[in-house]
Amino acid sequence: MDQRFDATERFAEGAQFIAGSLRSGSSGRTQAVVDPATGETVYSYELAGEAEVDAAVDAARRAFADWGGATPGERSDTLHRFAAALAEDAGDLARAESLNCGKPIKLSEEFDVPGSIDNAAFFAGAARHLEGKAAGEYSPDHTSVIRREPIGVVGSIAPWNYPLQMAAWKVLPALAAGNTIVLKPAEITPFTSLLFAQAAQRAGLPDGALNIVSGAGRDAGERLVGHPSVAMTSFTGSTAVGKRVAEIATGTVKRLHLELGGKAPFVVFDDADLEAAVHGAVAGALINTGQDCTAATRAYVQRPLYDAFVSGVADLMATVRLGDPFDPSTDLGPLISHAQRDRVAAFVDRARAYATVVTGGEAPDFGPHTELANGAYYRPTLIAGAAQDSEIVQSEIFGPVLVVLPFDSDDEGIALANDSPYGLAASAWSRDVYRTGRATREINAGCVWVNDHIPIISEMPHGGAKASGFGKDMSAYSFEEYTQVKHVMYDNTAVARKDWHRTVFGDRP
Repeated sequence: MDQRFDATERFAEGAQFIAGSLRSGSSGRTQAVVDPATGETVYSYELAGEAEVDAAVDAARRAFADWGGATPGERSDTLHRFAAALAEDAGDLARAESLNCGKPIKLSEEFDVPGSIDNAAFFAGAARHLEGKAAGEYSPDHTSVIRREPIGVVGSIAPWNYPLQMAAWKVLPALAAGNTIVLKPAEITPFTSLLFAQAAQRAGLPDGALNIVSGAGRDAGERLVGHPSVAMTSFTGSTAVGKRVAEIATGTVKRLHLELGGKAPFVVFDDADLEAAVHGAVAGALINTGQDCTAATRAYVQRPLYDAFVSGVADLMATVRLGDPFDPSTDLGPLISHAQRDRVAAFVDRARAYATVVTGGEAPDFGPHTELANGAYYRPTLIAGAAQDSEIVQSEIFGPVLVVLPFDSDDEGIALANDSPYGLAASAWSRDVYRTGRATREINAGCVWVNDHIPIISEMPHGGAKASGFGKDMSAYSFEEYTQVKHVMYDNTAVARKDWHRTVFGDRP
């Protein structure tokens, strides 16, 4: 246990970070943070109420004058120092993320933390590259200039599945563009957001430019989204909650960025490398215990490969090692909570009435004499024989569950992939460049991988279509989300009476 992160000591003053200081909430309600691997409460704190949200927004508003007025070079220098501070904290960040979320330590150390550090380094560079049309005489008598300016105070709400990366994806482009920000992490996963903010402070970010309010969605979240001084809302989470966020945001006509649910198709054509597809499906379905909106959830396999694919995935899933997230050999950790584990299990149990559970479909037996027996674990699960319109195929499960269905023609495979309200991510598997080219054109998703599934990089955008929301995280496209475009036009004639005035009064001079 000595390698686990000590949140009680680190956040003794509270789980709110406002104007550069940790403080307690004032909602009168206490939140227990539970280690999902053991069921043990590892930290308790008082949730943020409306007072903390108001204080954080006010701090961000006051900090905007300085941070928004800084030069791109000054902001870039601060973000470079921020990346270095995150690298110094890499060990704490990984241990805190694994403790809070139940992630295997190898996932935290090799994916979540280095990816977030790389994001900081990317946006440190992006801060100096504001794109726009060249200044010029687009009208014969005027010179036009495009300015990209920060929007103001951004209120962001992040989910519990990738607390550190979601903090990075929301905070970094906003800061790089000169905005200030109030971030509300999920109340059950506040640790790495708080560490993230502390690292920013050490890097020289002005107090108030980044604030963390750890509170419940219906209290702190709705107050933040509806706050009249918040100019933009960025939300990542379920489509159902995203609709509520959009309703509240329209009340003050603020800019809105939504990254919502997913049900990613994994389309395997009959000329695909079967071994690669099997390995890609297991990795893509089980990353973060399947609690990933881009996870492979619907495998469509052309009939000649179908039986071998089902057998291969089942065999490989059986080798996946469940265990202590802090054991370097552990492949799969628990789900975020027992409630989430029970929700996933209920989906699978209902599917037994119309489909076949090929492997998994149950909690593991760690025995009565281990603390892991109280964890929110669930075995990797493969389901076959479900109908396209069934719940298990159409609904977002958010757990280690993959459903596989056969198809015959290429037309059918692509049509099945698109037969979903979601459109966040997808993958196509084939050795034929024309087949994969068609799939990338015709599958309606924000990202389509070819012969792989899941990898993300800071330079490329992440975001969806349809019920998966709109707007982009990461990349220069994300940076642009957090700026407003202003057209400035200069008269070059010095003439008092201009020819166009006659359309309003008088005659032509």
